[in-house]
Amino acid sequence: MPTDIEIAQAATLQKILPLAQRTLDLPEEALSPYGHYKAKLGLEYLPALAGRKNGHLILVTAISPTPPGEGKTTTTVGLGDGLNHIGKKSMICLREPSLGPCFGMKGGAAGGGQAQIVPMEDINLHFTGDFHAIALANNLLAALIDNHIHHGNALGIDVRRISWRRVVDMNDRALRDITVALGGPGNGYPRQDGFDIVVASEVMAILCLATSLEDLKRRLGNIVIGSTADKRPVTARELKADGAMAALLRDALAPNLVQTLEGNLAFVHGGPFANIAHGCNSVIATQTALKLADYVVTEAGFGADLGAEKFMDIKCRKAGLQPSCAVIVATVRALKYHGGADAKKPGSDTLQALEIGLANLGRHIENVQQHYGLPAIVSINRFDADTAEEIARIQAYCQARGVRCVLATHWAEGGAGAAELARAVVAQCEQGGARAASIYEDALPLADKIRAIASKVYRAGEVVFEPKAAAQLQEWQNAGWGQLPVCIAKTQYSFSSDASLRGAPEGHVLRVREVRLAAGAEFVVAICGDIMTMPGLPKVPSAERIDVDAQGRISGLF
Repeated sequence: MPTDIEIAQAATLQKILPLAQRTLDLPEEALSPYGHYKAKLGLEYLPALAGRKNGHLILVTAISPTPPGEGKTTTTVGLGDGLNHIGKKSMICLREPSLGPCFGMKGGAAGGGQAQIVPMEDINLHFTGDFHAIALANNLLAALIDNHIHHGNALGIDVRRISWRRVVDMNDRALRDITVALGGPGNGYPRQDGFDIVVASEVMAILCLATSLEDLKRRLGNIVIGSTADKRPVTARELKADGAMAALLRDALAPNLVQTLEGNLAFVHGGPFANIAHGCNSVIATQTALKLADYVVTEAGFGADLGAEKFMDIKCRKAGLQPSCAVIVATVRALKYHGGADAKKPGSDTLQALEIGLANLGRHIENVQQHYGLPAIVSINRFDADTAEEIARIQAYCQARGVRCVLATHWAEGGAGAAELARAVVAQCEQGGARAASIYEDALPLADKIRAIASKVYRAGEVVFEPKAAAQLQEWQNAGWGQLPVCIAKTQYSFSSDASLRGAPEGHVLRVREVRLAAGAEFVVAICGDIMTMPGLPKVPSAERIDVDAQGRISGLF
């Protein structure tokens, strides 16, 4: 069986400019090509689309992730191909992969099998340079902060209260907590600092939520980098950093256009993690796709408790988006894992484990339908080892809850393998009835917004705030930031903040150890449990398998 990268490298790609003109009626001058097979859609072209009617927006989410993965991105690509396969005009909107997971555990994130976006190696590695631009804009602000202090500190920034951190798009635990400006007076004032991964940065979130260059610059200027000794917030605008940061991000704000293996078009733009950021592709890409296609398939990172909640409460709230339905991806293997199966214990992956693990699926169905207000369709991402009895049990479980459950084989068969799923999605979109809902109202205090998510979505029995976090939330509430939504950073592997609690735990305690203000992105981050905004590499990182030969052919991405 060929690997994902071998399948992608064997494909015959179509040149992106004529493909876009033929399928989406995009004129050549609207696109800036990056080679033959990827391009950026110019921001200046977007106003011409404003009068068009929006297509249907379909959210692809999943059960709580397991270490092997569930194939959510693969299903997103497969469903997009499936919709085109049955004669519908469809586009896909995905996030750009981060180099951290590519060289860490995942080894790539462009779909899999016959349901991939290509050119796979480009998308997984440097792509169009968006992440480099985001890192540079972020680190320019960091440099300007230290430079301002070195040259007299006219704004009176308290070096003990600087909250802005540097970033790099790599998993590197050694950079979590560092000291900068050592070596004497010429190097500035020594202080404690640290790095986050690019995809957890506020600049990434700002790029993904901005609706124009003007909005991007406004948000960048609103970034709060720290405060003075009397706790007055200091912004990037006061440091006169917003203009240069926006200049660095000018091209990055334009959405990237690529294709699937079947020649269907996809926007791949932005890449915030859903466990430590808001986990959705850019608003600009999604809004543009809705003007270009009748059906737009997008994903939100990790399970429906993380990415889907932030999709609804942050992205849709801010952008005014109205999804038509949600597809929840599940696998037999993952449901068994949530029922106690252990790959290291032969014989533990029993039908009983599947029965127990179905509670995790049930919880996500309930959240999507009751709390997010979306009709749900369950898609079983089929593996060769799945038995008819196992699949029938999942389908019966869904049927008992009035939810359509569809078997999908897009990994092996591409769009044809997702045709039934596509028809189910179209039927649901035509039926209507979606009334997108939020977990909380804007006016609810910040701490109560966190409690609302914890109790309704996670089924936590209690939320415990570290004293410093509780005081900081109250301070921001009093300062006028209480209307902002909240973005909870926690493990993706459990409804709780404890990765070891599989299935559908209830009554657990959500511990909020730290909070961060993202005034430019316009949300507040609550960091829970032991989640890190700078991940580390695993014992055997994927980087050890990635290579390039003398002809420049890359291997090891999967």
